[in-house]
Amino acid sequence: MDCPSCAGKVETSLGDLDGIARYETRPTAGTVVASYDAATLSARDLVRAIERAGYEVTSVSGDARADIESPAGETTAGDAPESVWRSERAIKTGVSGGVALVGLLVEFVTTGVNAEVASVLGRELFVADLLFLAAVATAGATILRSGYYSLRNRTLDIDLLMSIAIIGALAASLGFGAGLYLEAALLAVLFSVAELLERYSIDRARNSLRELMDLSPDEATVRRDGESVTIPVGDVEIGDVVLVRPGEKIPMDGTVVEGESAVNQAPITGESVPVDKIEGDAVYAGTINESGYLELEVESEASDNTLSRIVEMVEDAQAAKTEREEFVDRFAARYTPVVVTLAVLTAVVPPLLLTEPVAVELVAGYAHTFPAAWNVWFLYGLTLIVLACPCAFVISTPVSVVSGITSGAKNGVLIKGGNHLEAMGEVEAIAMDKTGTLTRGELTVTDVIPLNGNTEADVLRCARGLEARSEHPIGEAIVEHAADRAIDAPEVRGFESITGKGVEAAVHGTRHYAGKPGLFESLGFDLSHVHAATDGGVVTTKSQQLCERNDCLDLLEGTVPELQSAGKTVVLIGTEDELEGVIAVADELRPEAKATIDRLHDLGVREIVMLTGDNERTARAIATELGVDDYRASLLPEEKVGAIEALDDAYGGVAMVGDGVNDAPALATATVGIAMGAAGTDTALETADIALMGDDLSRLPYLYELSHAGNGVIRQNVWASLAAKGLLAVGVPFGLVPVWAAVLVGDAGMTVAITANATRLGRIEPAELLDGVEGTR
Repeated sequence: MDCPSCAGKVETSLGDLDGIARYETRPTAGTVVASYDAATLSARDLVRAIERAGYEVTSVSGDARADIESPAGETTAGDAPESVWRSERAIKTGVSGGVALVGLLVEFVTTGVNAEVASVLGRELFVADLLFLAAVATAGATILRSGYYSLRNRTLDIDLLMSIAIIGALAASLGFGAGLYLEAALLAVLFSVAELLERYSIDRARNSLRELMDLSPDEATVRRDGESVTIPVGDVEIGDVVLVRPGEKIPMDGTVVEGESAVNQAPITGESVPVDKIEGDAVYAGTINESGYLELEVESEASDNTLSRIVEMVEDAQAAKTEREEFVDRFAARYTPVVVTLAVLTAVVPPLLLTEPVAVELVAGYAHTFPAAWNVWFLYGLTLIVLACPCAFVISTPVSVVSGITSGAKNGVLIKGGNHLEAMGEVEAIAMDKTGTLTRGELTVTDVIPLNGNTEADVLRCARGLEARSEHPIGEAIVEHAADRAIDAPEVRGFESITGKGVEAAVHGTRHYAGKPGLFESLGFDLSHVHAATDGGVVTTKSQQLCERNDCLDLLEGTVPELQSAGKTVVLIGTEDELEGVIAVADELRPEAKATIDRLHDLGVREIVMLTGDNERTARAIATELGVDDYRASLLPEEKVGAIEALDDAYGGVAMVGDGVNDAPALATATVGIAMGAAGTDTALETADIALMGDDLSRLPYLYELSHAGNGVIRQNVWASLAAKGLLAVGVPFGLVPVWAAVLVGDAGMTVAITANATRLGRIEPAELLDGVEGTR
């Protein structure tokens, strides 16, 4: 099933069944998805219906596997088909082509052997004619069989049209002596070649999805009853412990329970650098264990792991029709009947009106002589019949969508429909959440400024003791930072939380405080005159840069505002008598964030807006550092929706990038909702239109460029195929388009060209923005 118009036979045949609830043909994937009442129908009934449409069922998936084996004896979906060029049809086409070539030599080169050998219905048959008839019989049998099924299922497709053309040529030759045996042979042979080329081209487009399906291994090694056994992946159960050796693919989603290793997650998330995995980390089916030995506990069935969900969503995405597809389908539904009618009129009307050749001056100095011979006009009509099927035109959009979606999936970008691919290529504004999208979403210590003779270690040791019992994210960040530097926690007694200001406790018997600058002002400190840390009596370089008088800091007007203006939260550490240090905490920017913003601007995005619930000062600092065009601060979730609506009104479409959960209302409101870091996250995969599987913002410029290129390829394919059909049809009455050109150029040539153009999308790859590579390779 190679094109949407040809799939009509399957749709008609399935539609005649009682008990079928829903069916959907997916020509670009070569599959049919059907839901049916098992009490009324069986899987065998569905297979028989498809076979009545003239197609062979080569694999069965889902619940139907238990009911039936496919004609090939296999029930595993996704198996690679046999090579087009080794198929039975290819062999017959080769034989037929050889016979036709001999016929051409006999008729035009070795004319002496072209003797009369028979007479049928009073018409003489020569050696060459018999050879042409043999070619028709060899290559045409498959065409006529398909044409019969098309007629039976009331589908006016290319098989029925070609059958009409071949039978018409033979009828005119035997019944009226038109001598169109050569034309009938050319139609049969060249159309068979065209079909093989079309099938080969479509298979190339399908291979990208098949590669995704092949990422997961077929077998897994599990520990059962104290022994390691290798079993099919489908037999692995939730809770099983799977053993993965170095270099092996991880067969199931799970959590590491023993071992550590670097895992190549590129097949799922698109990350170019392997990710270190230790006990407790999640791993995904289809990823590759690079170096160490891992044992993982299975958390989902093979049919419900991350890779399976990606494949399923990619298949669903290919089935969803875009606006351009719907336009093409509507156009094609009118195109075929119009051209068939024109073909009939071409074959019948001119011979009735013309008694002798007529010369007509078309443009100054050029005249064309229209023949009066009815057999010439009949051949013109057959040529138009060949051009009446819009296969190449109809497939121009879906094959491009398939290529774009599968290319994205292989690079860690899950696009859940061709309409979203198209829409992303049209947006001129992008809104981006701050926390978790432009930043890492985790607070970290960025600055430690010791004061009054203390060292950085002294400040962190005291801060770790004070914050050890705090549940505030800032306190947790300070404790983690100190622990990473192997700074021990001191003895702490009498811990108390000061609501809205900080904490206090006795450290080594002395009362200490940690909190906002206002807490220390309330304790009577003059924050405008604080002695900086020194190194052997010399002011440290860092303190010297911050201190206006080289031996003291103005915390109130200088240091604190400077840190806050950089989007950082300031925590002071000290006793009732002395300030010991300043610690700044911030949600760090992603290292690729600024390069991503710059690249998006280079690609033509007119407006990039940061949306955040943070305060104005922090939002302004981050917006300035990143170079976004605008920002909105202190936003509640419903206010983010309002910001998206305003951008949509101003630019006629907006993409929203968020974490897929907290930003769900804004993602749903945007023209295109894009979720960050969606691998293994059910909610993000379900809510977003597009999911960036890895926690890597640099995939966003790749997505934007892929969608723009995809839209360009679709436009090129649609208009090129339409123009080719139109020009060929116009040239037919003037004798400019022989029947072989209609077959090879109008059908095979355009299909191959369109598919080749679509596969260019697979060559677009994400760039490593941090390596200084701007753009997309």
